[in-house]
Amino acid sequence: MMKEVVLATGNQGKVREFSKLLEGVFEKVISLKELDSPPEVIEDGVTFRDNALKKARELALYSGKLTLADDSGLEVDALNGEPGVYSARYSGKGATDESNIEKLLIELGDNSNRKARFVCVLALVDPNGEELVVEGFCEGEIMDEPRGEGGFGYDPVFYLPDRDLTMAEIGQEEKNKISHRSNALKQLKARLKT
Repeated sequence: MMKEVVLATGNQGKVREFSKLLEGVFEKVISLKELDSPPEVIEDGVTFRDNALKKARELALYSGKLTLADDSGLEVDALNGEPGVYSARYSGKGATDESNIEKLLIELGDNSNRKARFVCVLALVDPNGEELVVEGFCEGEIMDEPRGEGGFGYDPVFYLPDRDLTMAEIGQEEKNKISHRSNALKQLKARLKT
């Protein structure tokens, strides 16, 4: 088991999810809140990979510790992959989960193609320059309206046909088995063992 890793996110939903998923891989997960004035990394990449690597590189250099960053979001087929890297700020400055979902549903309108996927790219960067990048997906469809109280982000409109539930309606334990983050982490764990 590796000793510790800095998790390059201020999103407390992601911190909770990753901390659980990383049990048994790292002895300790350090969140950005535990670092002294970490730099704010501007996510200006055109791909999830660009953004994840940029965050991991900058924060690994700053902290001097092994750093794990993710960039993740929602890709909707009928919207040519939007919101994509703009998922968190899809509805503009000051975006909230609710305003992002509202914009998504307006953009989709009555389009019958509701296919979508959550994408997660993980970048693990050592301050000495070693890098490992993996990605995971979770396929689903976009609902006409939100359902469920759990999760965060687009979870209330992300429908899982094989379960007949939205991501916000399944429990955290179940989500941790099937999510895009979980699928990316499975690959990361496998790569770290080789």
